[in-house]
Amino acid sequence: MTPVTHRGIMGPMLRLLPVLIVIGLALLALIDCLARDEDEIRGLPKVLWVFVILLFPLLGSLAWFLLGRPRGATGFGYGGGSGQQPRPTPPKPLAPDDDPEFLRSLNTRPRDDEEDRK
Repeated sequence: MTPVTHRGIMGPMLRLLPVLIVIGLALLALIDCLARDEDEIRGLPKVLWVFVILLFPLLGSLAWFLLGRPRGATGFGYGGGSGQQPRPTPPKPLAPDDDPEFLRSLNTRPRDDEEDRK
């Protein structure tokens, strides 16, 4: 007579856990890779990194995080960037009279008109 073992539901769930971890890691690496600019990525071109992650989910994901991801990157996707502070962009003028280029063009217009009249 063979002994009856009762595994319950935890047996199949524990076997499924590593698979779910690998899928989650691969998805995280894929999203992070796709969200990066081409000039941020190290090692291989972005398209090749995507293929490596898709063909070899565990090794490709680990390789992406160790070798392909920008150095010092702390976040994932668009929010993380390369870990550097974003460059501040100069504020754009709200109205024409706030735009120095527009005001300069106003100063040259009357001179052009006066030269045409002579």
